[in-house]
Amino acid sequence: MTGNNDQIKDLHQEKYSLLENKNEEALKGGGESRIESQHKKGKLTARERIELLMDKGSFQELGKFVTHRSMDFGLENEKYLGDGVVTGFGTVNGRLTYVFSQDFTVFGGSLSEAHAEKVVKIMDMAMQNGAPIIGLNDSGGARIQEGVVSLGGYADIFYRNTRISGVVPQISAVMGPCAGGAVYSPAITDFIFMVENTSYMFVTGPKVVKTVTHEEVTSEELGGAKAHSSKSGVAHFSCTNEIECIEGIKRLLSYIPQNCEDIPENADYKLKGKEERTELDFIIPESPNEPYDMRDVINGIVDEDSFMEVHKNFAENIVIGFARLAGRSIGIVGNQPMSLAGVLDIHSSQKGARFVRFCDCFNIPLLVLEDVPGFLPGTDQEWNAIITNGAKLLYAFSEATVPRVTVITRKAYGGAYDVMNSKHIGADLNYAWPTAEIAVMGAKGAAEIIFKNEIKNAPDPNKKLLEKEAEYNEKFANPYIAASRGYIDEVIYPNQTRNKLIYAYNMLQNKVDQLPRKKHGNIPL
Repeated sequence: MTGNNDQIKDLHQEKYSLLENKNEEALKGGGESRIESQHKKGKLTARERIELLMDKGSFQELGKFVTHRSMDFGLENEKYLGDGVVTGFGTVNGRLTYVFSQDFTVFGGSLSEAHAEKVVKIMDMAMQNGAPIIGLNDSGGARIQEGVVSLGGYADIFYRNTRISGVVPQISAVMGPCAGGAVYSPAITDFIFMVENTSYMFVTGPKVVKTVTHEEVTSEELGGAKAHSSKSGVAHFSCTNEIECIEGIKRLLSYIPQNCEDIPENADYKLKGKEERTELDFIIPESPNEPYDMRDVINGIVDEDSFMEVHKNFAENIVIGFARLAGRSIGIVGNQPMSLAGVLDIHSSQKGARFVRFCDCFNIPLLVLEDVPGFLPGTDQEWNAIITNGAKLLYAFSEATVPRVTVITRKAYGGAYDVMNSKHIGADLNYAWPTAEIAVMGAKGAAEIIFKNEIKNAPDPNKKLLEKEAEYNEKFANPYIAASRGYIDEVIYPNQTRNKLIYAYNMLQNKVDQLPRKKHGNIPL
């Protein structure tokens, strides 16, 4: 029998050798010199990125031997196995995940018809099998030699990005150039990571900008990680290198479920008595106009070192991110008194609304920490549609059906009180600290309106204004009128907050809420 096996092995050896050679060829991408060039730029190769992302030995590649079909401009004589993108599936922290990783060493990672088909295939698989999809983008854009065929490939991807949205999580890492039409696929996905100094995104590059507007700007200034994470808000995370970027993706995945029918996994946690955090009693300053860092409140409530902030450098007057509370994954939205006194403006409203909608898509409970003096006034805000943009946040909270809890730490003024997950727009539980001030506006402004004539005709108008401010404060600058109406479910000591929230989310874990039957709502865009 051994002799027969040897004969069979010899018979097939040539075929086995051919397979081995093709596998080796595919692993080389565009060749050693181009791989070396990639490394010199501080960038990893497509396969090295996947190796860092996926659990060891879990990655299963699909379409390894795919090549382009172009016969023009000399491309028929230049073919590489895989055609500039590595696609497949594996596990990240033990959970099924799909991935495509563009290979800049092959035609600059440019997208061809065959390249797009490989990406589309795993996008379809991700939706059918209910697992996240991660795109590691490093591409010069559409392959010019293929013309409209490559443009069609991009559109096929955009279409699936949109169909998949809200079904499974989509995460994009921009790890090289991403220009022209290529930027729209990441823009549709849920989160974008960028790497400082080696990645950029823009619709038109510096040369076109100079021709059209005469502005002198570098690629990094126009569309680098820092620009998009702080100025435009396009990027959610800015990373110093590719390893940090990939570790960030893995951490982000730990907070979110596989798909819209799933719930996030709970981390192991043992309750420790009443879970009181006494440091919370000393966070709110004595003066109502003195700022404090809402991150201190967040870190005082959530599990130790569990807060993962999103959009950290953009619209800093609102803080958003994921955390764990007694092991449970939650999404947090908090006004930030350290920036613009925590007011809501155009960018903070957009930032908050997008995050709320993501959490609602994927069954992640929401916690709102409120200290908001109102909306930012001014012509710039009004002329750039603060009304419509503020309504986005209002719409997002009103539409959300996940468990929603609000804690008012200090100010809750005017329409911003309504918008920040008030009882009136469907919040499940609303708590307030004793320092909460729930009113139409601040005491000074209210006194000047209500007691205008009395102050004007007083012998000492300034003294009378101070008296009326104190009167208004005593009546309204507290949480008890709202509590008497049931708008606040309980006024709690700050040190009790963590304990109260643990019980609240345990109670709400089986919440069922359904939106009215419709095709979809029409969010104010």
